[in-house]
Amino acid sequence: MTLPTKARVVIIGGGVAGCSVAYHLAKLGWTDVVLLERKQLTSGTTWHAAGLIGQLRATANMTKLAKYSQELYGSLEAETGVATGFKRIGSITLALTHERFEELRRGASMARAYGVDIETISVVEAARRHPLVNTQDAVGAVYLAKDGQGDPANIALAMARGARNRGVAIFENVNVTGVAQAKGRTTGVTTDQGAIAADIVVNCAGMWARDVGRMAGVPLPLQACEHFYIVTEGSDQVPRNLPVLRVPDECAYFKEDAGKILLGAFEPVAKPWAVEGIPENFCFDQLPADVDHFAPILEKATARMPLLGKIGIHTFFNGPESFTHDDRYLLGEAPQLQNFFVACGFNSVGIQSAGGAGMALAQWIVDKAPPFDLWDVDVRRVFPYQATKSFIQTRVTETLGLLYADHFPYRQYATARGVRHTPFYEQLKAAGACFGETAGWERAHWFLPDAARRRGDQAEYRYTWSRPNWFEYSAQEHRAVREAVGMLDMSAFGKFRVDGPDAEAVLQRLSANDVSVPVGRLVYTQWLNERGGVEADLTITRLGETSFLVVTSAACSVRDFAWLQRHIPDGARCVALDVTSGEACLAVMGPRARDLLQPLTTSDLSNAAFPFGTAQTIELGMAHIRAHRVTYVGELGWELYVPTEFARHVFETIMAAGTAHGLRLVGMHAMDSLRLEKAYRHFGHDIGDEDNVLEAGLGFVVKANKPRLSFGDFIGRDAVLRKRETGLAKRLLQLKLLDPAPLLYHTEPIVMDGKVSGYLTSGAYGHTLGAAIGLGYVPCQPGEAPEAVLEHRFEVEVAGERFAAAASAKPMYDPAGARLRL
Repeated sequence: MTLPTKARVVIIGGGVAGCSVAYHLAKLGWTDVVLLERKQLTSGTTWHAAGLIGQLRATANMTKLAKYSQELYGSLEAETGVATGFKRIGSITLALTHERFEELRRGASMARAYGVDIETISVVEAARRHPLVNTQDAVGAVYLAKDGQGDPANIALAMARGARNRGVAIFENVNVTGVAQAKGRTTGVTTDQGAIAADIVVNCAGMWARDVGRMAGVPLPLQACEHFYIVTEGSDQVPRNLPVLRVPDECAYFKEDAGKILLGAFEPVAKPWAVEGIPENFCFDQLPADVDHFAPILEKATARMPLLGKIGIHTFFNGPESFTHDDRYLLGEAPQLQNFFVACGFNSVGIQSAGGAGMALAQWIVDKAPPFDLWDVDVRRVFPYQATKSFIQTRVTETLGLLYADHFPYRQYATARGVRHTPFYEQLKAAGACFGETAGWERAHWFLPDAARRRGDQAEYRYTWSRPNWFEYSAQEHRAVREAVGMLDMSAFGKFRVDGPDAEAVLQRLSANDVSVPVGRLVYTQWLNERGGVEADLTITRLGETSFLVVTSAACSVRDFAWLQRHIPDGARCVALDVTSGEACLAVMGPRARDLLQPLTTSDLSNAAFPFGTAQTIELGMAHIRAHRVTYVGELGWELYVPTEFARHVFETIMAAGTAHGLRLVGMHAMDSLRLEKAYRHFGHDIGDEDNVLEAGLGFVVKANKPRLSFGDFIGRDAVLRKRETGLAKRLLQLKLLDPAPLLYHTEPIVMDGKVSGYLTSGAYGHTLGAAIGLGYVPCQPGEAPEAVLEHRFEVEVAGERFAAAASAKPMYDPAGARLRL
């Protein structure tokens, strides 16, 4: 078969991900598709995968994709004639500590909210279901009856045959050498056998995907690591169809296959492989054994499953698998290059993920939008520095092991830190800050008070599922903002300038709210998609007749800037520039904020002169800064935008004056608890691209009747009007536990009248309200008033136990918003 010179879609990579994308595109009717494999199908990492196919993932949509994969693999043989070896044998995860068992029980509650069949079982029951395991020191376990296993290579080959049967052309031994592009979009690929023009290119190149990304100018943070497992000799003492056994506290998993035991591991410190480049001739290759590296795992595994010490080892396997910077795979359209899509970096869960990921990406390509919220794995979460060799090589030594580490709330990465700093970093550090990382930024999460430092305490996390070591310190910061005044470093938030004669028209097209406001006004708005879902949640400040400033969260800045750039129409007299690093930002918040700031400026900060929702350039100390009267914590206050060269001076000026007013430095944990008391939404948790803006309770900032400018009505307007006509199917509520003891984080099931009906999208402790609080969606009938929804009996399930909860459609703290306008 001759390599074509043109195709609608070119897929790079013939592993399980590439075959899945090809298969699903063909099922959707796109048959002018070419798949290129550098050597042979499955010859990279797919062929040696362990083939574990679980259902439960960390979020509802990732679980949906994993469940889809299972269903697909169970049906492929009948469709294609290729046996996938898929069978449901169940899985057991064994906890050896009480903290791990708390994690498992919370995970079981989450699974029930996602519709996954799961049981929390005793140690005795775990031993009965898996008679080879030693449970003497175990605490408890969970059992998932529908988890399974399969033959990884044949799963991929079955999808390849299904794609071929529908017209997809698959070529082996074709090496892609470049990605062609023009005017910001891909136009095809070059290969060692000629060029192929294409409308769309999909990078499914596995551990080569970072190199392919470089060809396209797209940063992709993934790196191959050595991954080890052993396979024993066969034995009649090994019962057939044992459930998969995971013992994460010992970094190990055990799989029975044909009377043999496969023992694999995710060790705490991994070994990156081929950091100088993957050998050109790599194909179905194994890596050299490293018995010393695997020995600690094997020693514990032999004690856990004593039979391992009695039967011989048939195979000691070491093969490469690619891992990303955050243990989540990379999916979607690259923000740097239109029509260049990726599906790669599967972190040893490629087999269980690929079916669903391929389905979702194919729909994304065909519909030009993701089929549902995929923010967990969306490639737009990536920042370019994360794809640097130094960063990713260091980070993956940790991320491989984190798959089986305790998944404590607020857990921070320990490697590749200290990359991005705000101008206040050293001053915050000296003040006792404990830092966490978001988008590479070192941000103060909480502060260790002077008294604690004097007695020798350290500003560091001690992870737990119960009240952490910083709980009371964050509570004090929270109360300072509510009762006096606090200051937060918000410099990491994304900041974009939008300028030009058409800037207003462009932003009106993007924004659900009306941004045609006087200079100095600030607008809170969402950017919507055509379904009325929330693509971005941000503020826009009019700086001049043709100048605007967009402020968004740090984690979303790449995503939101790409959305902005791609929706500036051709020919529009409008430019956008990311100016995040150009200005620092301090938020001074609390009932005494005006008392603190007024003596430091010549400007009048009174309500009459400086009302809520406005911005002014003012003097502060010896600097000119821009003050925005807005809040994310529900109190009187200003966000102070400061040129970076004046940042230290402004910080010192405020701190020097703050003592008399009870000023306290405040971290991100307190900001989160403060915003949750006010029921302020957080993108990525409470709102996303499949959450209708009306069902999210944000209809008050949607102006469907605003003037229509030159670029048309705002995106999503028709969907908003349809939803207003048909009525809401769900509502976002605020819930507060009546018992002040339990803690909420997110994903805890919401129980209505005894039935699991949703889950918390976010949660924290409300130090002013006096109990744990959260936000979450619950079903409702079209036209049903909020008061009627609240008549139901609400509970929240925490680690298998249900706790009564109060529910509200309005903020439980200051529902009228009076404190913002003090």
